[in-house]
Amino acid sequence: MKSYNDTTYAILGILTTECNSGYAIKQFIDRSLNHFWKISYGQIYPTLKLIVQEGLAEVRTSSNPGKPDRNEYYLTSKGIEALKSWLEQPIEQLPVERNEILLKLFFGRYQAREKTVSLLQDYKQELEGRFQTYVSIEQAIINHQDNEEDSMYWLFTLDYGKRTTKAAIDWCEVTLDTISMEGD
Repeated sequence: MKSYNDTTYAILGILTTECNSGYAIKQFIDRSLNHFWKISYGQIYPTLKLIVQEGLAEVRTSSNPGKPDRNEYYLTSKGIEALKSWLEQPIEQLPVERNEILLKLFFGRYQAREKTVSLLQDYKQELEGRFQTYVSIEQAIINHQDNEEDSMYWLFTLDYGKRTTKAAIDWCEVTLDTISMEGD
């Protein structure tokens, strides 16, 4: 079976939900995938075009009175098989994180200690905000999972985000404490 890039598989996966227009796909990405998988708006339509060309989805035009026609995309059996095949493949590599705070901290001896502390405090505050976002998303999923077969899997990915964010917050606290002790 032909291999595609991860963005293609992500969009195939999104098409298994009720999101079937480019706009709905973008909203879905912004509300969920964007927390762990970045897909730009500019990637969506070319990927949809490819998916249709490859026979992985078909496009239908939807008309609503008073609104412009819109294209809706629906997976074909070939598309479902391509998604299943990709899901069953082993992971090729562990994710590599590009983290600006770690890069700056790595060279931190060239920065005033107060600036390093401020940087870490700001980062910790951002992480705490992200954690609260995850908690809100979790509640929304739990409250609206009426027979939603995907909910359990969405909660798994959300749990990962919560745990890694909590670990980063803990790391900030320990690092800040260590820097404070070094300054005394």
